[in-house]
Amino acid sequence: MSHFSTLRTKISDAETLTNSLRDLGIQVKTDADVRGYNGLKVRSDIVAVLDGDYDLGWSQNSDGTFDLIADLWGVAKKHNQTELINSINQKYAVNRTLAEVKQRGGLQNANVKLVLH
Repeated sequence: MSHFSTLRTKISDAETLTNSLRDLGIQVKTDADVRGYNGLKVRSDIVAVLDGDYDLGWSQNSDGTFDLIADLWGVAKKHNQTELINSINQKYAVNRTLAEVKQRGGLQNANVKLVLH
């Protein structure tokens, strides 16, 4: 029996996701195993290596979006999974927006960062 859950996301840019995780101080691996219950593992394109014995992973779909794959029960043992996933999604959205604005030449200073409180 698998303890892994798969959640559909709107994330579609691997580089922005990877940068967002690193911005949050999370170690990132690519094409790596997501750790789950009792040593179970599942392969993912992008893995957020978390403190403890459980990770978050994202696997790309044929339409270019990514599914979040994790043993959510295990992640919740050491992390507030809702806050963690929300902070990742929020950082991704901010970084994606900034990248789009920069691409269109809308920011004079390419080193501008948006800070949310």
